[in-house]
Amino acid sequence: MNTTSHKLSVTEKIGYALGDLSANLIFQTLMTFLAFFYTDVYKIPAGIAASIIFFGGIFGACFNIVMGMIADRTNTRWGKFRPWILWTAIPFGVISLLAFSTPDFSENGKVIYALVTYVSLVIIYSASNLPYSALSGVLTGDMAERNSLSSYRFVAVMVAQFVVQVLLLPLVLILGEGDQAIGFKSVMTIFAVVGTILLLITFWTTRERVVPAPEQKSTIAEDLSDLIKNRPWIVMLCLTILVFVTLALKGGMYIYYFKDYLSEPDLTAFLSNIGFNGFIDGLNQTLTGIGLTEFQWPEDSPTSAFSLFNAGGIIFMIIGIFFSKPLADRFGKRDVFGIGLFLSTVFIILFYFYPPHSIGLVFITQILHGFFYGITIPLLWAMIADVADYSEWKNNRRATAIIFSAMIFGLKVGLSIGGALVASLLAYFNYDAELVTQSSGAINGIKLSVSIFAAIPFLIGCASLFFYEIDRKMEIQIEKDLIAKRS
Repeated sequence: MNTTSHKLSVTEKIGYALGDLSANLIFQTLMTFLAFFYTDVYKIPAGIAASIIFFGGIFGACFNIVMGMIADRTNTRWGKFRPWILWTAIPFGVISLLAFSTPDFSENGKVIYALVTYVSLVIIYSASNLPYSALSGVLTGDMAERNSLSSYRFVAVMVAQFVVQVLLLPLVLILGEGDQAIGFKSVMTIFAVVGTILLLITFWTTRERVVPAPEQKSTIAEDLSDLIKNRPWIVMLCLTILVFVTLALKGGMYIYYFKDYLSEPDLTAFLSNIGFNGFIDGLNQTLTGIGLTEFQWPEDSPTSAFSLFNAGGIIFMIIGIFFSKPLADRFGKRDVFGIGLFLSTVFIILFYFYPPHSIGLVFITQILHGFFYGITIPLLWAMIADVADYSEWKNNRRATAIIFSAMIFGLKVGLSIGGALVASLLAYFNYDAELVTQSSGAINGIKLSVSIFAAIPFLIGCASLFFYEIDRKMEIQIEKDLIAKRS
């Protein structure tokens, strides 16, 4: 293998991070608004829309494994993974726009169009994002630099998450002038153009440096055999599934917690007391005063407070990310990840115990949860890159992409399970969307879902780390041995 420990420039780290900003403008939109877009904008029946999303997601998860095998066997003058970022940049933007367009077809035509564009999107997303993720494992063999790279990357992710979860609906209202179909198409046009440019910047600013020796040859069976015998990889696969089950479950349930449990008068008073409503009014007076359109923030208190709740969590996740690298460099990724995940879980559990008028406590808890979870965000993917090193160290063969593909498979499985749990738990606790006030059983089920139930996968994930053997001492040993071997 050629080179080894390489210090990455700030330009290369930012260039790499912009690729995740591009991907997450689309990925976060899919996670947060695809069901709403299908049912409320494109008018596809909810059951059919759910089937499209679920089976399309599972297909995308399975395709990741195939894409991993293809990427590991790609050889060009640009490397194994960078070419895929170049080749998919424009198709990714075009298909993203098509997936959120609303051509005037019959009901069956709409279903076929949605299915074809969604499956095409998950395929091109895998063909772009899987090589992009694997690229982090070959830019440098320096584990401290990987910690830093992951921090840059996930600041970009949080920026995209903020744009989508906090600003997308107001932008849809503004650009569509009340027509959501036009608004979504306009916003996605912007996302597609910006995302394509960002992927091209990622391609041009990065270089692959950890390259398998020409004599290394392995069959698919050998790659799969290495995975099955790789205990850290098994732990990380389980951990990835568990983490994303929790993220999908609590993320999908929070809107019900605000709409059906928290007191609407107290939410209104809270927004007024912190000056938020006054801020929006002042902003709109300024915009209209210079001849621009008003910033159309959601007017009902639960939706408005929910968007602000998301914004607070995301901002403090970004702050937590900045603490991730120095802590991991000193104490090791495994231990910092486990402690951060446990502390973030404690704050998830607290949501169950707050009365409906404790709005301030709900927001403070979200901020603290966001901060401690933010510390873990870069470490998950940096640990997966370490697992690729561990596999090379143990088996004398490197298969970076297939290791990352399995983790992205776990991510999509976790999101599918968590998303399905949202609907299943609402049905189990007899939630009725037609009721103005839900039954006590339904409200208790919502509280349990955003707290106790959401905490369980995180806690199991914390326990699973006891079987993950790559601690700080082993990180140093693996890096030292691989440097010697590659040189």
